[in-house]
Amino acid sequence: MKKFLGLVVLIFAGWAVWWFFIKDDGPAKPKAPKQQPVQLNKNSDSFNVKLNNLMQSYLKLKDALVQSDTLTAAQQSGIFNQLLDSIPYAELHNDSAKIVEGVELIVKDLKHHANSISTVGNLQNMRQHFSSLSDLLYPGFLKMVNYEGNVLYVQHCPMAFNGDQGANWLSHETEIMNPYLGKDHPIYKAGMLHCGEVLDSIAP
Repeated sequence: MKKFLGLVVLIFAGWAVWWFFIKDDGPAKPKAPKQQPVQLNKNSDSFNVKLNNLMQSYLKLKDALVQSDTLTAAQQSGIFNQLLDSIPYAELHNDSAKIVEGVELIVKDLKHHANSISTVGNLQNMRQHFSSLSDLLYPGFLKMVNYEGNVLYVQHCPMAFNGDQGANWLSHETEIMNPYLGKDHPIYKAGMLHCGEVLDSIAP
């Protein structure tokens, strides 16, 4: 009986050695290459200066809406459009033709909303177009052009329009200064000026 058990153990040990160390599963399958993210080139100094000027104009437009200042808002949206045209988008060809095509489409929509702000005259309509402008800027436009400027904060008000429709905007500071409810709201006055929250940050 002992000899039989010893034989069984020996056979099992031999099988284990064959299975784990000798058995050939065939040629190894090549590993799929890892998906590499698209690497964007660094922008030129000229590109970054003009992009920074564009965002400064946007922030001045935002501040004008905080103050319910339709005249300054209209002026700044006109300046925004001019600065939008000044950026040398041809540089982006070094990254990808698809990126350039995407940027061109977004720029067209940005210009439409900026032009509407400068001509519509009505404060509420200005704010509606500003909301669309903000959503086009981030994440789409600023990510596609590889924004490398100062930190910007994505902020959100859940009751920007009609008390139940939310909207986003960009700011250079974390303090909430709401461009949709502002300092001179017909119902809330300045009571909802700080209504909102920081959702995200945009940093180089």
